[in-house]
Amino acid sequence: MTTPAAEPAAPPRARWRHLGVGLTGLVAACAAQNGLPFLTVALRAEGLTLPQVGLLVSAPTAGLVCTLLLWGALADRYGERLVLTAGLAVAAGALTGAALADGALATGLWLLLAGGGSASVHVASGRLVLGWFPPEQRGLAMGVRQAGQPLGVGLAGLLLPRLAGDGPGGALALLAAGCAATAVLVGVLVRDPARPPRAPGAARPASPYRGPVLWRVHAASTLLVVPQFAVAGLAFDWLVRDGGWSAAGAGTLLAASQAGGVAARLGAGTWSDRVGSRLGPLRRVAAAVAVVVGVLAVVAALTPGVLGPAVAAAAVAVAAVATVSPNGVAFTSVAEQAGSAWAGRALGAHNTVQNLAAALTVPAAALLVDGGPGYWAAFAVGAAAALAAVAVVPGRAAEAPPPPALPATAAAR
Repeated sequence: MTTPAAEPAAPPRARWRHLGVGLTGLVAACAAQNGLPFLTVALRAEGLTLPQVGLLVSAPTAGLVCTLLLWGALADRYGERLVLTAGLAVAAGALTGAALADGALATGLWLLLAGGGSASVHVASGRLVLGWFPPEQRGLAMGVRQAGQPLGVGLAGLLLPRLAGDGPGGALALLAAGCAATAVLVGVLVRDPARPPRAPGAARPASPYRGPVLWRVHAASTLLVVPQFAVAGLAFDWLVRDGGWSAAGAGTLLAASQAGGVAARLGAGTWSDRVGSRLGPLRRVAAAVAVVVGVLAVVAALTPGVLGPAVAAAAVAVAAVATVSPNGVAFTSVAEQAGSAWAGRALGAHNTVQNLAAALTVPAAALLVDGGPGYWAAFAVGAAAALAAVAVVPGRAAEAPPPPALPATAAAR
């Protein structure tokens, strides 16, 4: 009998098509979920305080936390195409409601729903990579897929501040259009990958959570969210208020830095493929994040009194690149450790704890700025969290062999 490992992998053309669609979906989703800090200046101009703005910015992330596990279970049961299409359609409708809303409370509720819908992209597109790509390409493929986050944030940085001159409504409408267009694209081009057959009467695959590895990967990635969202949530406001940058200039700088974030994720993924390990590279990248964000905290403490706009920009750009680099490797590790039967739920759990940390990080960091020591303290907390993550990442010996590539059965659909 032929084993799944010996069956032919899906044709390269189909693999990369699905990766391209998954990447596009993540760009649209992440622009809506993580691009709202670029509306900070516009929202504050409407009379909101920074902590209030922080709550609005975190609303999509809170919506993710509420629905990720549900989307993961639905993806495991019903497939990726349905979950992606439905979630993006919900996000498009909710963002339209936010664009038309009158008042902060109504806007926040619509943004909460938008985050809940767009959460589907995080679990279902990760399952596409696991199903369509062989182990020796998954690190790179997941890095490409995870590049959707910095690409989405980069597009948001370029476009949203320019569309928010008369208020945030136009910027939110653009985000709604992006999710709607991507939902149509998914419905037309995506086909669910084949799944490994289970022999009649065979027991269901055991839970991967019986051992400590997945728990520790979740915990380390959650800690790494703190510096990522401290930088993503506050860097724009800090550059405008203390760094000597205009809103448009700061948005362009942060958008350009996302290209470095894309390269960092691709590099980390390729590195993990070459060394045959996800956890070793993850630990080293976490250490680099701790150093880089620690330097940003020092720069923030010395700006504008001692240091000027150029140093502030350089510190932010490097931190923006470094803090997004671990995500792809961590996601690949979670998917491989969980296996096909549990990947949706495991990725849903991974995203849930990450986004719960993100939802808490931005308002808490804003409180450190408005009612505490200042921006430098928020960045210093992020550096400390990354340092803790270094100790939490499991050793390489704990890694399970990655599951094989799935058969090409679905390629002709």
